[in-house]
Amino acid sequence: MEIILLERVEKLGSIGDVVTVKDGYARNFLLPNKKALRANAANRKVFEANRSKIEADNAARRGEAEVHATDVEGRSVILIRASSNSGQLYGSVSVRDIVDALNADGANLQKAMIVLERPIKTIGVSTVRIQLHPEVAVTVKVNVARSPDEAEQQAQGVDVIAAMFDEDVAAAADTDFEAGNGEDIEVEAPAAEDSEEA
Repeated sequence: MEIILLERVEKLGSIGDVVTVKDGYARNFLLPNKKALRANAANRKVFEANRSKIEADNAARRGEAEVHATDVEGRSVILIRASSNSGQLYGSVSVRDIVDALNADGANLQKAMIVLERPIKTIGVSTVRIQLHPEVAVTVKVNVARSPDEAEQQAQGVDVIAAMFDEDVAAAADTDFEAGNGEDIEVEAPAAEDSEEA
């Protein structure tokens, strides 16, 4: 289906572009969300008549988004979650969790603005993109940890899981050394079979 874009759509085009998309994408997303019009003669005339107003509205929304971006850019939120010893979360961090944490910090965002490529399923610091406007995007850090102490260590760049693994290995080495008490152990050689008796 051919459509006329009313705003910039990532990987498609910008305002006024006539593009061809799959029918389902147009009917289910672009047209209901008023991001596009069907490309027919009547809609082309309406678009050309209102083009300056559409572009002015877009510029105003972009300006508001750029002001909002200065408040949101570079923020960091901490989410405390339970996880296994290997760092796998019991569940995952969703868009709602991120929006709730950022809004509690005064960011004033909506779920649709969060671009989460895949759910966060492990402990660590992740970078998440926030799309405030089709032409304005910022990033925030999401620090997922088991405790506030771990979150602080991760914020300083420490890989908590690797550090925990190193401590376990060191503790195991100390335990093995203590078990032998540092004494030499004599090992007897196995008795050789008499193969010459036949």
